[in-house]
Amino acid sequence: MKTKFTVGLVQINSGFSGQHYFPYSAGILEAYARRHVSNPERFEFLLPIYRRMKVSEAAERLTTADIVAFSVYVWSVRLSLAIAAEIKRCKPETLIVFGGPQVPRHDRPWEIEGFFAENPFVDLAVHNAGEKPFTAILEHGPSGNWKAIPSVSFQVKNSLYDYCDSEVCLPRTFPAAGLCKTELAQPFTDLSEIPSPYVSGVFDPLMAANPGEKWIVLWETDRNCPFSCTFCGWGILEKKPVFWPMEHVFKDVDWFADHKIRFVFCANANFFLTDRDLEIVQHVVERKQQTGFPQFLSVQDAKNAAGRVFNGRMIMDKAKLNTSVVISLQSVDPVTLEAVKRKNIKSGAYRELQRRFREAGIETMTDIMLPLPEQTYDTFTSGVSEVIESGQHNRINLNLCAMVPDAEMSHCNQMAKYGLEVARTRIVNIHGQVEDEEVPEMQELVIATSAMPRGDWVRAFVFIQMVELLYFDKLLQIPIVLVRKLADLTYREITEFFLEDAFCLRDGFPIFSWIRDFLREKAKNIQGGCVEYVHSSEWLNAYWPTHEFLFIELAARGKLWAFYREAEEIFFTLLKKHSVTIEKSALNDAIHLNENLLKLPFKTEDVTIQLSWNVWEFYRGVVTGKEVQLESGSFSFRINQSSVRLNSWGDWCREVVWFQNKSGAYFCGVQPTEDVANFVGHY
Repeated sequence: MKTKFTVGLVQINSGFSGQHYFPYSAGILEAYARRHVSNPERFEFLLPIYRRMKVSEAAERLTTADIVAFSVYVWSVRLSLAIAAEIKRCKPETLIVFGGPQVPRHDRPWEIEGFFAENPFVDLAVHNAGEKPFTAILEHGPSGNWKAIPSVSFQVKNSLYDYCDSEVCLPRTFPAAGLCKTELAQPFTDLSEIPSPYVSGVFDPLMAANPGEKWIVLWETDRNCPFSCTFCGWGILEKKPVFWPMEHVFKDVDWFADHKIRFVFCANANFFLTDRDLEIVQHVVERKQQTGFPQFLSVQDAKNAAGRVFNGRMIMDKAKLNTSVVISLQSVDPVTLEAVKRKNIKSGAYRELQRRFREAGIETMTDIMLPLPEQTYDTFTSGVSEVIESGQHNRINLNLCAMVPDAEMSHCNQMAKYGLEVARTRIVNIHGQVEDEEVPEMQELVIATSAMPRGDWVRAFVFIQMVELLYFDKLLQIPIVLVRKLADLTYREITEFFLEDAFCLRDGFPIFSWIRDFLREKAKNIQGGCVEYVHSSEWLNAYWPTHEFLFIELAARGKLWAFYREAEEIFFTLLKKHSVTIEKSALNDAIHLNENLLKLPFKTEDVTIQLSWNVWEFYRGVVTGKEVQLESGSFSFRINQSSVRLNSWGDWCREVVWFQNKSGAYFCGVQPTEDVANFVGHY
């Protein structure tokens, strides 16, 4: 009987700008098993597969393995399955194990049966946290005593099933055929049982074998989520957070600093949920001050801990650790929030948090999803308008709702209840380059609901993309702010007029007709199964959010002058329709200033412009939350266009449209040329 076993681990992640994540899930499985398995010397671990590669290459690397365990999610499951099938074809006796969020839930046997029917080469499916089941698989898997393994499912193919226990082969009777599920392992109440894959040296051989790799860290300091959002799989597990000891956490941070890790992604569901997270951030800051590393820390902020989130972010900002600050709302409609079991940050607390970040000079983004159950076109568009009104002038981040396999919303009953329709689309990375994928990954995007039929979904998609283009890409943010305040129109009313009413009242807007038609066609293509982004072989050979692609096309094709002339007419048509009187010269000043502020390439000299109204001061007052009256006079500004220093459209696409996406820094600097108040622009 075989007494030594070779183990392969696979956790495939996508690369970003020549960097790859450590295979954290694979590493923590190995670290836990090495500590808790009996006779650990029986097991030899191969280097984990951590990046995308050809199926044949991955299978060849795992050819000596007796057990191969895959941790899979939506971005890796199809390639992982293809590799597993090839391993089984070449070496049928290999034990194939699948775990991770893409494996069907333990309480959905019909989905598990479907998973095995589609993938008969998979031997064991692991549910929930994998550390305890994986260790039991090492103990009992090779012998066939699978019923001794917690949290797994497997297919029973024969009524008489032989397995070896110790040195004696014994017969064991199972059902004639069907699915066997074992009881779930008890959840962890003390994470000190789980060693760090970093500090314990699990990744040392991987780093030695890949000396040129630029590693990104995935990291946990606690587990579980107290919330139950139905579109997320996090809330199905234990509700009460459990923690690693602070000594464990601090040693991880020391390891990151000593190994010169630039970027750390913390996978906690709600960072800053407790005061201990402030201590953790402070230790990261201290190590950065001492060593220069880590340089950036990305966290998912807690939803209902506004004061602690602000204090923690201020510590991070001072140390230049901050990535983007995202305030996740997903929706502001009470009916929708109730349907998805989400408890948002209170509107008053949200406004206050926005104000405090704004005054501190820290830009934020707000996450919004499309569509969610019970969300209508009206509630979605009004919600977007409300978010801007609440102080979000930097970026609304649209997330198209995708089915997460272990989320409550993906249950067949939920899909029927809310009339959820999905389209299978290929997964591509935002701003990612086109790659010839041997096995492309797929996702299921929700493209209609009973409350938002297909036609309304198209309208909602077109609306939010137009908001992104005109307002958050800042092509018309200054005049929109002016009209919003002086005409007492909502952001929704202004955007919808640019999309619909202007064309009903008069013809002759070819630029805006092209924008509207392009957005409609893109929305319908997504519903038909096309990718959610727009590929351009000319612009960095990359996938662009639709609004960014339109921004690039308008600028690089020389259409901005016509765009602004049409915008002037549409604004005045809008004001006429609503019988609103605004000084024509004030609106013209706002458009003229906005046009000259845009960062564009090939600018070698600064520009001085003369305005008849204090539109810059007025605009800055709105976006900074300060009341400023619109006044006439003589206002001269120098626009620092020469500071952009970009000599190609490709450089501009990368440095401005892409890299400034989250910060919204699409404006050049502004300097008054007279002895007036100094209003600092975006840089």
